[in-house]
Amino acid sequence: MKLMRAVIVLAGLGVLGTLAIQSGEAVAQAAAPPKIGSSLIGKLEGPTIVLDAKTFPKAFKEAPQLAAQVKAGKLPAVAKRLPEPSQLFVVKPLHEIGKYGGNWRRAFTGPADHENGNRINSIDKILTFDYTGTKIIPALARDWKVSPDGKTTTIYLRKGARWSDGTPFTANDFMFWYNEIYLNKNIVPTPFFEFQINGKDGVMKKIDDFTVAFEFPEPYSYFVAQLAGSTSIGAGLATRGGFQNFGGAYAPAHYLKQFLPKFSSEEAVTKKAKDLGFDSWVSLLKNRYSWALNNELPVMTPWKTVSPINTPTWSMERNPYFWAVDTAGNQLPYIDRITMTLAENTEVANLRAIAGEYDIQERHMGLAKLPVFLENAKKGNYTVRLDPALNGSDATIHIGNAFEADPEIAKFLKNKDFRHALSLGIDRDQLNEAFWLGVGTPGSVAPAPDTLYSPGAEWNKKYATLDVKQANELLDKVGLTKKDGDGFRLRTDGKGRLRIELVTIGGQFVPFTAIGEMIKQQWRKIGIDLDVKELERNLAFTRNGTSENQMLTWANDGSEMIYLFPRHALPVDAAEAHMGQAYARWYASRGTTGKKPDDPEMLRAFDLFRNAFGASEEERVNNGKELWKIIVEQMWSIGTVGQSPAVMGVRIVKNNMGNVPERQVNAQHARTPHSSMPISFYFK
Repeated sequence: MKLMRAVIVLAGLGVLGTLAIQSGEAVAQAAAPPKIGSSLIGKLEGPTIVLDAKTFPKAFKEAPQLAAQVKAGKLPAVAKRLPEPSQLFVVKPLHEIGKYGGNWRRAFTGPADHENGNRINSIDKILTFDYTGTKIIPALARDWKVSPDGKTTTIYLRKGARWSDGTPFTANDFMFWYNEIYLNKNIVPTPFFEFQINGKDGVMKKIDDFTVAFEFPEPYSYFVAQLAGSTSIGAGLATRGGFQNFGGAYAPAHYLKQFLPKFSSEEAVTKKAKDLGFDSWVSLLKNRYSWALNNELPVMTPWKTVSPINTPTWSMERNPYFWAVDTAGNQLPYIDRITMTLAENTEVANLRAIAGEYDIQERHMGLAKLPVFLENAKKGNYTVRLDPALNGSDATIHIGNAFEADPEIAKFLKNKDFRHALSLGIDRDQLNEAFWLGVGTPGSVAPAPDTLYSPGAEWNKKYATLDVKQANELLDKVGLTKKDGDGFRLRTDGKGRLRIELVTIGGQFVPFTAIGEMIKQQWRKIGIDLDVKELERNLAFTRNGTSENQMLTWANDGSEMIYLFPRHALPVDAAEAHMGQAYARWYASRGTTGKKPDDPEMLRAFDLFRNAFGASEEERVNNGKELWKIIVEQMWSIGTVGQSPAVMGVRIVKNNMGNVPERQVNAQHARTPHSSMPISFYFK
């Protein structure tokens, strides 16, 4: 076991590659020299998206099950189900042309685990990133153009593409979303910050049936990246739509009209909602808008739900109208079906993976289980891969800066010295050894030092190394000088012991609750009494919206690309912001809803963030670096250990799976494993 432990540690420490975006060009910085055990992390690789229409296939084939339906007269011929030949999405598979068939077995942990399927299906985004996570490429849109003044981004759709029910997909589906969903304040009360420049709203316009323009009052050079990232405006229905918000930028008008008052009456849609057990027509619409819950929803994804996520088996089957082919003209995807079996918790999911019951599983696979995974790989007929991420912290304590329920607690949560003291009271090395097997990097929430927006390596350690003496001095400084008989600090309002509540979420990629319990023991040395409270994910996130959480443990994945996925770094996304959702609503609504922060540094950070989107690349990078300095200095969230494979970077791959990369980019904006193109995976 000592040897295996050493192999794992060396593998984690020796091969972290670096990905960055610079001037819209792909930049992959060299990895450190490989060390012993580096075979756990292979070379970054993936399929190629063919863009030259002159090389597109002219003849097409389909899965046997679809061919049988065509023969029976239940489906049109494959050529009639695909876009026009020059409009196809063409994939050159990583290794070889695949074979049709098979059932991809995976685990999921319940109705809140929608990202499990979202990420596999995320090709329905407007634009996306290639397998390196650095280069923007077309996805649902076949092309795009930015006007010379930077104010208009035009997207060109694939002529002949169809929804999964065969209905033509056109610009009308974008305009329906914009006019009837996005602009309806009953449905979307707070604008998407990504659809604004310097606080001013963008507009969507139809140019023709297959062309849509996003227009802004000021130059918005970064909007193309917003369309490609994990954002509300750039998402497809299988990326951010449904559970968090009504994002996606398009929606199936022909299906969803029946749930909107405009197309019948308020009375009619309300009655329909009540008859189906919903409290309002908006609640019913939200349910019907979710591809994971509603198997009747037309989608543009490669697989569509047939058994919904709120059942013990979440299953998906191929979309007969999916708009992609391989270089040989085979309609994708290769795999017929995805079956996700409910695992009561992550421990059960890991045990089943060890037994060889899953074909590819990266979500919920525990880093702490690596020794057991490796010991059972031959027996289970699988290979273990590690995909390191670049975010600073896998288990982050997000401070509820907008919390007000207890004025005494709120006073200290808003105090920077208090937050610094909490951070200095954490023994990250102990956490790293106990929960990351030593392969993580202890530190702040700042991203890896060689990423584009990093302010410098020193910011990864600032206020993020154990210093009990300094922590105690800071707590004394803020007025917490009195202690009870057990050594815990007393409230300054005379109401007994100061007890802080940390909400954790069970069943996640790292054991948040166990980590919280260890931090609880560490904070005893600085006189802080921590109450660790585990909640279900949806409930914990709902409490964010009402500012009930004093502190919440979650990751900060995606924040290394701070402008693409900021909700783990700054409270700016009204749909999900862990360190003050009321502040995010204020930011996104330009002050019409939510609550204005009383922290001048947060307001300065908001201004830096907002101003960057229309700035030059150089200015945006400088803003990003300054933002990270503010974020680390102010400690609105406290980092622990990161830059590791712990969050969706432990990958179990059956040896009979084809076109699966040795290493895949592990990043929120790349929608891991989407950028590896699961549509090209197959059973050998």
